[in-house]
Amino acid sequence: MLAHRPQLLRFFTGRTGDPAEAEDVVQEIWLRISQAESGPIADSLSYLYRVGLNIVIDRVRERQRRERREHDWTDISVTRLGGEAVDERPSAFAGVESRQRARQLAAAIEALPAGARRVFRRHKLDGLSHAQVAAELGITKSAVEKHIAVALRHLTAALKE
Repeated sequence: MLAHRPQLLRFFTGRTGDPAEAEDVVQEIWLRISQAESGPIADSLSYLYRVGLNIVIDRVRERQRRERREHDWTDISVTRLGGEAVDERPSAFAGVESRQRARQLAAAIEALPAGARRVFRRHKLDGLSHAQVAAELGITKSAVEKHIAVALRHLTAALKE
């Protein structure tokens, strides 16, 4: 095998168009023949070429499968506009802006009057109905609605600033 190495490298560089891939093919030939249990080989160079060509064919098929798989995945997961892929994720700027807005909202909720803050949290954040909040806090449903209205006015004003 070592005596034929330069010859094999030239041959597989010509077949693959890539010296690095040719080197990989020659190394894989060595691995395959060192692990194979076979009898005497009449023409060792022809045998090495055949093993190498099989490896090249396997690599081409694997590359084609990978490209099809990636193409199929891209088709279903990437939006294209005018033939160009569009990243639909929010931009870094939008992420920062969103976090700032969330901090503003949290601060505005903390600044609400105590009754409005308690009612707003139970209804809007915890998901309780007006009737459930009223029963829990021992106030009327109308009072809950008034507290929510006060909270929304304060929050709207705070977020416009």
